[in-house]
Amino acid sequence: MLSIEKFWEDPQTLHIHREKSRAYYIPYASTEQASARKRGRSPFYQTLNGAWSFQYHSSVDDVSEAFYASDYEAAGWDTLLVPSCWQNNGYDQLHYSNVNYTIPCDPPYVPDENPAGLYIRDFLVPDHWKKKGKYVVFEGVNACFYLWVNGQFAGYSQGSRVPAEFEIGKFLTAGMNRMAVMVLKYCDGTYLEDQDLWRYSGIFRDVYLLARDEAHIRDAFIRTTLGKERREALLRIELETSGPLKVHAELFSPDGTTKALGELAVSDSGTIELSVTEVQLWSAEKPVLYELILTAGDEVIRFAVGFRDVEIRDGVFRINGAPVKLKGVNRHDSHPRLGQTIPIQHMIEDLKIMKRHNINTIRTSHYPNDARFLELCNEYGFYVIDEADLECHGLAIADNWKNIEKGMNMQSYVDFHQLSKDAEWEQAFVDRAIRMVERDKNQPCIVIWSMGNESGYGPNHIAMAKWTRERDASRPVHYEGAASLYLGDADVSCLDMESRMYASVPEIEEYAKNEANKKPLLLCEYSHAMGNGPGDLKDYWDVIYAQPKLMGGCVWEWCDHGIELQTEHGERYYAYGGDFGEKPNDGNFCIDGLVAPDRTPHTGLLELKQVIAPVRMEAVQLEGGRLRITNLYDFVDLSHLSFHWKLERDGKLLEQGVLAGLQTKPQTCEEVILPFSAVASRTMEELCLTVSCCLQEETPWCSRGYEIMFAQFIPTAKREVLAGCIRMNSHQSIRGEEQGRVLHITGFDFHHQFDLRKGVPIKLSRHGVELLAEPIRFNLWRAPMDNDRNMVRRWTYEGLEHAGLKVYSCNWKQDSEREITVSVEYSLGVYTRRPIVRGIAIWRFDEQGLVSVQLTASVKEEIDFLPRFGLQLVMPEEMSEVEYLGYGPHESYIDKRNSVRKGKYAFRVEEMEHEYIMPQENGSRWNTDWAVVTNELGMGLHFEGAEPYSLNVSRYYPQDLTEAKHTHELKRRRQTIVQLDYKMSGVGSHSCGPKLMEKYQLNEKQFSFHMYIRPVFKEDE
Repeated sequence: MLSIEKFWEDPQTLHIHREKSRAYYIPYASTEQASARKRGRSPFYQTLNGAWSFQYHSSVDDVSEAFYASDYEAAGWDTLLVPSCWQNNGYDQLHYSNVNYTIPCDPPYVPDENPAGLYIRDFLVPDHWKKKGKYVVFEGVNACFYLWVNGQFAGYSQGSRVPAEFEIGKFLTAGMNRMAVMVLKYCDGTYLEDQDLWRYSGIFRDVYLLARDEAHIRDAFIRTTLGKERREALLRIELETSGPLKVHAELFSPDGTTKALGELAVSDSGTIELSVTEVQLWSAEKPVLYELILTAGDEVIRFAVGFRDVEIRDGVFRINGAPVKLKGVNRHDSHPRLGQTIPIQHMIEDLKIMKRHNINTIRTSHYPNDARFLELCNEYGFYVIDEADLECHGLAIADNWKNIEKGMNMQSYVDFHQLSKDAEWEQAFVDRAIRMVERDKNQPCIVIWSMGNESGYGPNHIAMAKWTRERDASRPVHYEGAASLYLGDADVSCLDMESRMYASVPEIEEYAKNEANKKPLLLCEYSHAMGNGPGDLKDYWDVIYAQPKLMGGCVWEWCDHGIELQTEHGERYYAYGGDFGEKPNDGNFCIDGLVAPDRTPHTGLLELKQVIAPVRMEAVQLEGGRLRITNLYDFVDLSHLSFHWKLERDGKLLEQGVLAGLQTKPQTCEEVILPFSAVASRTMEELCLTVSCCLQEETPWCSRGYEIMFAQFIPTAKREVLAGCIRMNSHQSIRGEEQGRVLHITGFDFHHQFDLRKGVPIKLSRHGVELLAEPIRFNLWRAPMDNDRNMVRRWTYEGLEHAGLKVYSCNWKQDSEREITVSVEYSLGVYTRRPIVRGIAIWRFDEQGLVSVQLTASVKEEIDFLPRFGLQLVMPEEMSEVEYLGYGPHESYIDKRNSVRKGKYAFRVEEMEHEYIMPQENGSRWNTDWAVVTNELGMGLHFEGAEPYSLNVSRYYPQDLTEAKHTHELKRRRQTIVQLDYKMSGVGSHSCGPKLMEKYQLNEKQFSFHMYIRPVFKEDE
C-alpha cells in the first residue's frame, strides 16, 4: 500500500490545503466575455475535462506504486472520460440503496476493501499564466480524494458535492505538467452521504484550472435590501481580496443600460454600496435579472443580481411581500447513462419541462447541485431550496430491529442522533453548510437554506443552522428532521419553518388550524410519485390553497433513476436496485419519479400540472356563458394568456371562440362572458364546454399557444342509458336451445353461447364474426401498482388474483320471443379462504343480440377494500381499435383525473397503455360512458353501463403485468383484453405516503353493476 496518511477515517480532517470556500464565479478578461458566460473563452480558465489515464483497484491496499510520480509510466492504463462516474464505465459495482448503508455501520471506520480510482492527466500551462497564481477546482468528487501535482502532494478533500479548490502554482513548471488524483469510494464522510440514490464514485463534475492575479477578488457577497415600497433598493457588494486592489463595480439593467456605478480601493476586505431606483423585482414568474460586473486588475467577474426579498411574517411565507405557495419537486442529479454527471443541456431540458408543467420550486435533494444549474434557475425562474450534502438515515436501522419491522418511528429519529449530537462530528456537519452557503450565496433563485435530510437532530444541526443564519439572515432556514412530530419540545429556534414528509391531508390541515403553531409548514416531500401515481394531489392542494400557514411542498420526486440497458435482442429497458446483484438494495424504490429516465412525462406529472395551475375557472351561470376566472399567479396579471373555448355534444364540435386581453391582477378574480349563440345557451344541459388557457407569446421554455391549463364544464343532466346502443324497430325474434349444458342463443344475425355450468357467456358472434376469444370472466385483481405495495399481501392472502367463479345455481328461461334471461347465483373465492364475494348475476339477451348483465355483490367484511370489481373479456387479436366517450386522452383514476377531459377518443389498443419501468396497472379510463372495441372494419363489441364505468383495454392480462419485473419481460398477447369495472380503487401515494383515502377506496360491502354488451358493425350504423 502507498505510504500516505489515512485521512479518510478521521472526521476531524475534512481537507488539507483546500482553499477557503467562496462564491461561484469565473474570471474573464472583458465585460463582453463575462456577459457571454462561455467559460472556455476566458484566457484565465482552462478545462481539465477530457480523457484521463485511469486505473481501478478494488481496494486502496492494492495501490502499491507511487503512481503520482512525475515520471511514472502509465502507458498500460485505461482511459476514462472526466467528468464521469466510474460505475457507469464498467468499474466496480452499480449499487442502489435507499436507507441502508452499503458498508458496516461503524463510524468513522469504513471497510479495508475500499475501492480506489487512480487518475493521471498531463497538461500544459499557457505562457501568459507565468506571472499569475494557479488554482485547480474540482466541482464534485465522490467520496474523497488525494491530489498530487508533478509528484508533490497538493491536498486532500472530502464532501462529495461541493467544490474543492487548491492553489497549485508552486508545483507547476514550464512545459508539460502532471496531475494525479486518488479517489476513494468510502471515507468517514460516507456516513453523512447516505442519500436515496445509486452509489456513484469518481470525479463526476467538472475540473478546471484558473489563473489569478496575485491580488484578486477572492470572494464577493452580493446583498440586496429593498426599500419600504420595494421601488428602491440598496446593493451591497461585500468584497474579500487577496491583496490591495481597486475594484470597479457596474450594475447593468435588464435592458443592458448602466444602472449604477461604484469604486473602492480594497486592501483585504471592503464594501461597495450602490443605490438602485425604479427597481424591477425578481420572482419565479418574472425572473428579471440585472448584471453586476466587477473589474479588478486584469480580471472581470460577473454576477447575476435579482432584487427580491424573502420573509416569514404572521406565519406566512412571503416573497417580495406577497404570500407564495411553493409548487415544487424534489430533484436528484440523475442521467440514465451518465449517472450523476449531468450535461448542461440535460439540466436545461429538466427546467423547461418543469416550467411547462407549472412547477415553480425545486428542492435540491439532498445536496447542492452544479452551480450552473442554479444560474439556469435564476434565468428560467425557479425558487430553490438549496440543501446541504447531509443524510445519515442508515443509522436509524443499523441496530434497531423494531425500526426494520415497523418502519420509521420515534425511535428511528433518536437513533439518528448518534452523529448529530457527537461533538467530534460537529465540524463535519458545519463544513457542509459553510461550503453550500458560501458557494451559492449570490444566487437569487435560492429562497431557503436546508440543513440536509433525514439525519436526526441535535447540537451539530443547531450549529449548522446558527452559522447559516449569522452568515445570511436574508433567507429562512429549513430542516425536516427537527419536526415537532418527532422531537416534541426540542429547541428548534434556529429553524424558521415546520417541515414534514408524507403527512396526510388531515394532518396538515390540523397543523394549519392550530393557532399555537406559529411557523409555516412546508411539505418537503409529499405525494410519492412512484409508478402509477400520485393520486392525491388535488386533496393536498385544496387544503394548501385554503390555509395561509401552509407553504406548499415538493413532490417526491422528479425522475425515475433507471439505468439504461439493452437485452441481447436490442430491447431497451431500465434497470433498478438488485439488477446488478448488489446487496443490500431497495429494488425499484428508485423508480419513483414524475418523468421517466429519458424525461418522458408520466401521467402523474400531467396531473400535477393541472392541480397547481396558476389559473382557476368556475361556472357562475353556465347557460349565459358566465365564468369566474381567478388569477393564482403572485406577481403577474393574465394579459399574457388567451382563453380558447369550444362547445361539444357527444364529442362533436358545435361552436368555438377565443377570449383574450384579460388584465386580471395577481390573486384576484373577475367574471367574463363567453359569446355563445342563443341556441347553445338554451341547450347547455346537453353540451360540454371546454376552455383552454394558453400562452399568447413564445417563451424560453415553450412555444406560443402552449396550454397552461384547461377547465371543463359538463352539466349534471340525467344521463340517458344506452345512448350509444341504438335500438332499431324490429320484428325479429330470439331462440334459445340447450345442448349439453350450453345454451345456444340465436337471432336474425347473431349466435351467442352461454355455459350453464360456468355461469358466463362463452361465445358472442354477429354475421359469423367471432367476438370473444375466451369466456367472459369476473375479475377482482389489478396488477399491483407501486402504491399498492402495502395492500398486496392482504389481497394475495385473500386470493383476489386467482379468485375463481363458483356457480351455486344457473337457470334460464325465455321471457318472450324477444328476450331470454339467465339467472346465476355465484361466489368468487380461492382455496383455503372463505369466498370473497357472493352475489347474483342476471344475464339478458334480446332479439338484436344485445347482452346485458345486472350483478349484485356482497363483499366479506374482513377485506378493507377491493382493487377493482368487474368483467374481463378476451377478444380476438384483430379487435385492435378502441373508440370511447369518456375521459382522455391518457389514463385516469378516481383520484387521478384532473388532467383528463371529457370527449370522444379513438386509439389502437397499444395506445391505451402507459408504460412504467416496473410493470403495473395502467391505462384505465375512469368514468367512461361507452366504448367500442372493433377490428379495422368496425366489427366488434359496444360496451355501455347504466352508470359510467372504468375501462381498460390492453394486450396484457393483469397477471402478465403482475409477474413481469421489467418492461422487456412483457410479451404482448395476440388477444385484446377488455376490463369493464364497476369501480376501481384509486391510486394514492401509499408506497411511501399515507394510506389511500377512504373516499377513493372500493370499500362498499353491497353494490350492484349493470352493463350492456352489444355486437356492432359500426361502419353500418
